Amino acid sequence: MDDLFPQAGRERMIVPPPIALMGTGIDNPEPQMMARMDQDHVFMMGDNPLLPRMPERPKLMDFFRLRFMDMTFRHLMMSGKRALDDGYDGKTVLACLLHDISNACLIRSDHGYWGAQMIAPYVDEEVAFAVKYHQSLRYFSDEAAGYTYPESYNRFFGADFQPPEYIRRDAEYARNHEHYGIARQVTINDIYFFDGYTPIDPEIFADIIGRHFREPEEGLGFDGSPSAHMWRSIIWPNNFL
Repeated sequence: MDDLFPQAGRERMIVPPPIALMGTGIDNPEPQMMARMDQDHVFMMGDNPLLPRMPERPKLMDFFRLRFMDMTFRHLMMSGKRALDDGYDGKTVLACLLHDISNACLIRSDHGYWGAQMIAPYVDEEVAFAVKYHQSLRYFSDEAAGYTYPESYNRFFGADFQPPEYIRRDAEYARNHEHYGIARQVTINDIYFFDGYTPIDPEIFADIIGRHFREPEEGLGFDGSPSAHMWRSIIWPNNFL
């Protein structure tokens, strides 16, 4: 099977991205890998045989099935289904389904901002807005809307944690925006379902995705959109360059 992949017959070395090493105390393995380069050792480029191969023209659900980390996959399925079961409109359900898409397969830091940029070319403005601003709104209660600060955040960050100024600024901006309602609904449905998960068939969202997510004919990552490179980075997450 190995000969069906690029760089067949050689060891493909994977260098972790710098952001994954900073502040961890883990030594950068790149110099040692550079010293190993020869005819039998190359740096990873293209399809990694240890990952499921993506279709030639990947669609949104291909990323869910083939690239998302399992815990976040379950979380997004449950968040989307909760909004669906509660009768919210398709755009709100889609925003709940995609709100942590960056966490699932790309980067955790500022995940709302990254996720919004990823999906912006393919969704209506309010969906991208909801994904971006759910991150800041999560830190601030709105009892009138039925949202309180998550107890889990006290465990995650410590009871004395205070969000930085840009989070406070953006939360205030979002609260006064016309799309505040959909962003707040994302936070309401953004509940952690780590225990007692009942498997959900992603196909229940097929109609909503079909109506509210503009799948490019060329496939995500190959349509030349402003975020195409982000989708390619998920298809080939271990590329050296």
